[in-house]
Amino acid sequence: MRVAPLVLLGTACVPAATPEPAPPSRTTEVVQPVRATPTPGPTPTVTPTPLRPAVFTFDGALEQGGWIRGTVPGGTSEAMLGEDELAFDDEGRFFAAFDRDAPPAMTLTAKLVDGRMIDSPLAIAPRGWDIEHVNVARRTGGSSASFMRRRQPELDAIWNARLEETGAKGWRQDFVWPVKGRISGRFGSQRIYRGEPGSYHSGIDIATGGAGTPYVAPADGVVVLAADDFSLEGKLLIIDHGQGLNSAFLHSARLYVSEGEMVRQGQHIGDIGSSGRATGPHLHWSLKWRNARLDPLLFTGPMR
Repeated sequence: MRVAPLVLLGTACVPAATPEPAPPSRTTEVVQPVRATPTPGPTPTVTPTPLRPAVFTFDGALEQGGWIRGTVPGGTSEAMLGEDELAFDDEGRFFAAFDRDAPPAMTLTAKLVDGRMIDSPLAIAPRGWDIEHVNVARRTGGSSASFMRRRQPELDAIWNARLEETGAKGWRQDFVWPVKGRISGRFGSQRIYRGEPGSYHSGIDIATGGAGTPYVAPADGVVVLAADDFSLEGKLLIIDHGQGLNSAFLHSARLYVSEGEMVRQGQHIGDIGSSGRATGPHLHWSLKWRNARLDPLLFTGPMR
């Protein structure tokens, strides 16, 4: 359903007759973004004058751990979601997402080439996470110095890989499940130790009954990290899908792709295993956009 945009125009006060020229006015518009699925197809020829409407259009999941994909208003020179700058292509298409702990309200903002600003408020639905309260104290004490000497370079490699901008276009696609099986760990689940929260589960775990089951790329992308023996993740694969969106696959038994390689949706990229710190064979799949952790289930829909 398309909703007519609500436009509230701010006015700039201009002094009465004065011999000096008045400063340029700045107009801010508050518009309701329009839910609309972008039409797929070949990239059209870009015209000098943007023909898009003066509103954000989008589709997606407006909830914690969710995402949106759409177009910026015509004539946009810069766009933001909250404090995060948005990248958009020549057609004005962008991708953005909401962290597991995103606030209930966020704002899309566009700065137009004529100096006007457009604000589009978004309501982000809260989620009912699987929270387990346990009557034991949370384990205290940090990692040993010897462990951190190994771990810190691994963390640096993961951080740097997620900063890479490859120009991948997988963010435009509808994601598929990398493998089908029993979901043994859900995104966002968390334990509370006598009132003190522990870390929440950052991805989704899929168990298929044994090691060696192939898994595939959920969308097109470029391999930005293929690690053979990380202390916690074991054999770790990170794929950049473009626009700041990336997938990580942990605990593999074998990887079939290398860093810098382009992969296609549905391509066999690894086998499930229990490498690293894992209690049994399973695939841990996580998604991030910038620093926001996302729920893979909201990208694929229920497993069928």
